[in-house]
Amino acid sequence: MSQRIPMTSEGLTTLEDELRHLRNTARPEVIRAIAQAREHGDLSENAEYHAARDRQSFIEGRVSELEDKISRAEVIDVSKLSGKIVKFGAKVSLIDEDTEQKLIYQIVGQDEADVKRGRIAITSPLARALIGKTVGDSVEVNTPKGEKAYEITRVRFR
Repeated sequence: MSQRIPMTSEGLTTLEDELRHLRNTARPEVIRAIAQAREHGDLSENAEYHAARDRQSFIEGRVSELEDKISRAEVIDVSKLSGKIVKFGAKVSLIDEDTEQKLIYQIVGQDEADVKRGRIAITSPLARALIGKTVGDSVEVNTPKGEKAYEITRVRFR
């Protein structure tokens, strides 16, 4: 059995939108580009043709990847979650114990992660350290810059 992929409904919508774009816009465009390039004659030295074929290969691979992820999506309705324990979907307020910097991260699916927007993947080292913890707990995480320690100051789901 294939493994389910946790994600928010927003994450699923993003994947579905990308898949729709690839199927309805990108795929027909690349097919037209290949047809136009074929009209130019000798395909062995036709850079436009080879570039279009490479693009087609990328699109078909991404379509397959998206179809697989969408079929295995386990949408978790964050609005129905509550409690004080960190789990998928939680917005966790942290304080860096070294710098006193305040941070807020939401734990989301891997395809939704965007650190600049405060969204970290459930598979990330920080998210794995936070899961199951609660307000007042400290976690230590190995980062590329060394050990970091954070204190959880708030857990919310909205």
